Amino acid sequence: MFSFISKIQNKKKQEKRNKLDLKINLYIEKISEKLKINKEINFVHSGHLGDLINSLPVIKEISKNTKCNLFVNINKKIGVSGYSQYHPSKEFFLTKNSYEKLFPLLNSQNYLSRVEVYKEQKIDIDLDYFRELPLNFNIDSVRWYAHLTGVTPELSSPYLLNIKINEKYKNKIVFMRSLRRQNNQINFRFLEKYRNLIFIGLEKEFIDLKKQISNLEFYDCADFLEMAEIIKSSRLFIGNLSFGYTIAEALKTPRLLESYLDFPLVYPNGLNGREFYFQAHFEKFVKEIIKN
Repeated sequence: MFSFISKIQNKKKQEKRNKLDLKINLYIEKISEKLKINKEINFVHSGHLGDLINSLPVIKEISKNTKCNLFVNINKKIGVSGYSQYHPSKEFFLTKNSYEKLFPLLNSQNYLSRVEVYKEQKIDIDLDYFRELPLNFNIDSVRWYAHLTGVTPELSSPYLLNIKINEKYKNKIVFMRSLRRQNNQINFRFLEKYRNLIFIGLEKEFIDLKKQISNLEFYDCADFLEMAEIIKSSRLFIGNLSFGYTIAEALKTPRLLESYLDFPLVYPNGLNGREFYFQAHFEKFVKEIIKN
């Protein structure tokens, strides 16, 4: 009896999966057709911040042959219970305040012809649709959009362009470490022997890390363009799975990623990037980079 019920349940699950696969394949075919025909493509993305930056390599690649416009959908609810207590944007993928800080950075990218808030404009490619794909989301998150569009970008080169160097930060070691996804095998206390240490994330994140690095200083960036300029100018960026590391990765600045054992999700691509799971490697990498 139980075997019979189980077979019926499995059949229903498979039928549901087949319908979903058909829907996804039809959408992917529509994207491919638009990329072949359209001379102008309108994209929409609802965030998170890091996800939005990670979509840029694909847009940059498409922009070589097609005019690209990006519309940002703000205040879309996440809909996952309990998520808001951990995430800076609470129950939203992206708030208006975050968009206003992000806009100067996006607007500085010459491969984006237009950057605007989404207000029911005609959309050709919904970049949020990556969430519907039957993927293992432990793959490198910057590759999600390649699977959605069938466009393979060059990930070893910078895809945040036209970012100025700020001489004030050239000798700084810059940190941004979220309270989520911290590797509890790692200790930062050894970094106290270095000078010019600056934290550019949220103040509560700074307070958390300063417990380990007493000479760490805090700077509140005016917007994310200024954040990118500081990271690009720095001697070294250190962060975990955070928006700051996403920017460092997009710039290909010298960077160290504190990898999170249970949900890696992000990996360095190209020159100047290293990841660490263990304390010995962390200290070794810092010494090697600072010496150079």
